[in-house]
Amino acid sequence: MTKDISLSLLNSYKKVINSYDEVIDHNGLVKPYWQSLFDTLESIGIEELEVRNQEIINKLKENGVTYNVYDNNNGINRPWKLDPIPFLIHQKEWQTIEKGLKQRAHLLDLILRDIYGPQLLIKKSIIPAELVFDNSGFLLPCFDIKQKLQNQLLLYACDMARGPDGKMWLLDNRTQSPSGSGYALENRTVMAKVFPELNKNIYRNRLSPYFNHLQQTVATLGNISNENPNVVFLTPGPGNETYFEHVYLSSYLGYTLVQGSDLMVRDGFVWLKSIDQLERVDVIIRRVDDEWCDPLELKENSLLGVPGLLQVMRLGNVAVLNPPGTSVVENYGLMAFMQNACKFLLDEPLLMNSVATWWCGQPKELNFVLENIPKLIIKKANRKQGFKSIYGRMLTKDQLLELQTMIRRNPKDFVAQQEVSLSTTPSFIDGKLVPRFAAMRAFLVSDGNDYKVMQGGLTRSSPVKDKFVISNQLGGLSKDTWIVTDTPTEHYERIVVRKNTSNQHNNSLTSRNAENLFWVGRLLERTMALTSFLKIILDRLNENVNDKGQKQPEYLVVLFKSLTHLTLTYPGFTEEEDTSIFENPTTELFSLISDVKKRGSVAYDIQTLLRTTQQVSEKWNYDTRRIINLIEESLISIKSSSSANINQATHGLDMLYTRLFAFYGNIFETLPRDNGFYLLEAGKNIERILSLVSVLRSAFSFKNNEEVENVLMEAVLENHHLLAQYRNIYKSHISLVTVLNMIFLEKNLPYTLSFLLDTLSNCLSKLPKSIEPNRLNLAEKTVLEASTKIKLIDAESLIKADGDTQYRPELDQTLAQVFDLISAVTSNLTSLYFNHSVIQHSFLETIEKINSDEI
Repeated sequence: MTKDISLSLLNSYKKVINSYDEVIDHNGLVKPYWQSLFDTLESIGIEELEVRNQEIINKLKENGVTYNVYDNNNGINRPWKLDPIPFLIHQKEWQTIEKGLKQRAHLLDLILRDIYGPQLLIKKSIIPAELVFDNSGFLLPCFDIKQKLQNQLLLYACDMARGPDGKMWLLDNRTQSPSGSGYALENRTVMAKVFPELNKNIYRNRLSPYFNHLQQTVATLGNISNENPNVVFLTPGPGNETYFEHVYLSSYLGYTLVQGSDLMVRDGFVWLKSIDQLERVDVIIRRVDDEWCDPLELKENSLLGVPGLLQVMRLGNVAVLNPPGTSVVENYGLMAFMQNACKFLLDEPLLMNSVATWWCGQPKELNFVLENIPKLIIKKANRKQGFKSIYGRMLTKDQLLELQTMIRRNPKDFVAQQEVSLSTTPSFIDGKLVPRFAAMRAFLVSDGNDYKVMQGGLTRSSPVKDKFVISNQLGGLSKDTWIVTDTPTEHYERIVVRKNTSNQHNNSLTSRNAENLFWVGRLLERTMALTSFLKIILDRLNENVNDKGQKQPEYLVVLFKSLTHLTLTYPGFTEEEDTSIFENPTTELFSLISDVKKRGSVAYDIQTLLRTTQQVSEKWNYDTRRIINLIEESLISIKSSSSANINQATHGLDMLYTRLFAFYGNIFETLPRDNGFYLLEAGKNIERILSLVSVLRSAFSFKNNEEVENVLMEAVLENHHLLAQYRNIYKSHISLVTVLNMIFLEKNLPYTLSFLLDTLSNCLSKLPKSIEPNRLNLAEKTVLEASTKIKLIDAESLIKADGDTQYRPELDQTLAQVFDLISAVTSNLTSLYFNHSVIQHSFLETIEKINSDEI
């Protein structure tokens, strides 16, 4: 009965198989676990499968899952691709594969320790010296670095695929900073939500034990020097291709995500620069490539690493997963010598075959390669040289001769690998189930002596028929990978319990993140303030449509000039001699909306805001990320705004403003009330004060006739959400005295100066004090001075104007002083918390505290 259920879908798939396929066993029969999968897919149906596939796309987008492609203009925004059809391997086969993976990890660990130790493999000619000493992955400064666990290769990943013999073949090694485990976990999470039917009908092993083992290894490394170790996850930053994974894993594992600038070396230790204090770092999980880790001893122009890191490692005062220098064993040429190395080091044959590899640095192998290029894949031995693999069968006669010449010129630089027919697996492409080549990345973590293998992995398949294009950089698809069992698996807890939970290192706020959160607040409010003001101007412009060349009403001229002062896009509407800009203001207005290259425009501000939010991606939950995606969509829409359609532009600004408000509301409700929150709020309030003061100065520093001032007062009150409150409170004809009294002095309305200054003062009071906690710091004193000026105003006096010039000196000067004072708060906060090159707190006090703790 079961076979009949999936007969249609399975038969249609079998008809298009043209090589060895994962679904079929060596007897030509459908494997039982694949049969179960097809049964479920048949019950779901192709149409529903298309719906679920779209749901996967939406969820990955909402979760912010991306993979940066360096040579793509869209780069950082490229979405992660997940095939709805999982990749299946049975537990019985997996047990054999596990043995081969563990052996390979042990072998590479021994090779690594030998290369940076006695070098017996070179002395006994088992590995050619050129593949080590001419290898850019061999770092001489790492020669005397030994971590305290027996295994030095603590994290290992390898790519493998099923070969012509029906067994898994190893294609590639990843040792310096293996990536992909976070994507594998995200794939599993999304698939579990979108396809609950699959969870019921097929048993599979869990991924969480791998991460549990990783935490245990990290804890063991850290506990050597500290009972409750401080662990950081070192990332190159948002520009890195797998930055999403860095954010995801650091959050999942509970470690602080840092960049090189967040760390410093002093007195033989690595320190994390947080705004509270310097915190000693015990373990670094790095995603920065080997040569970029330490500019003092490795790549001197690196801005990604930590100067002095290698010396701290030599002293045994910090552990690094994996230690710099491990990329030496990623060299393709070494694969040709793995069998001999295994016999020498482990006294046993390799359990998992590698793809046949020939290093051209040997005469016999060189001649073989030159004669057989059409059957081979040519690579550079050193993968860091950025050489793309060349498929010999695709070369023309002239290209073949050119490649042969290139190899003869520098034979030691090249390796050749056999192009073999690898297996295919079902993929959902353009609404159909079709076979595509696939390869799987497996992940291992050491416990110090042995290796634990993830019960799954990251499978990548080619979207192109009959082509082995599985690289994410080249557009490959990913798959959830299932190790299928016949019985349910035991549940594992996700997080390792720490010995001392009172010391919450993962809540540390680095000075870099502190600054970014502060600017998220400022940029968010800046964009909202400009969007709101533009909406008001466009509405007034729409109400007063003039023929081209006709003079604009005076209140619009004032609002236009206020807009230029607010955005600082001079000369803009402030050019006294240019009257044509007022006759046709839409060109300048739409430039301030859609020109992403114009500093101060809406598009420019959104783009800057999005880049800043990405710097602190680990702070946002899924709902926040969804709203960020919507803001990105608004940016695309706004960039395409047309000056011919004011209504369309107004609608776009309305939508953007709603999304910005949703973003602020979400983070206000979800962020913990810690230093990061108060800095974000401080940034928001500073920007709100500055924008309010800017609009007030440009609108009222010079007296206008009553009709114009009435329109301006309504516009200002509306812009700052105070118009309805004004009418409720004063219930009288609008006047500038009452408007100023309200905007300056009301303490219970969120957009008045008194309220904003009090709120800003409260935010600053929550931030850490460096020396004297009971005294005001410079930023607090500056805000207090501004607040005092505002609360001592006399509105009647402020509105007095010079009879000749109509200038209101007291109003203008008071607002100018407040503007300068609040602008200075940013500089105050920078010197107190954001200056990465200056230690804000007493270093000696921190050293003494840690020394006393250790004693």
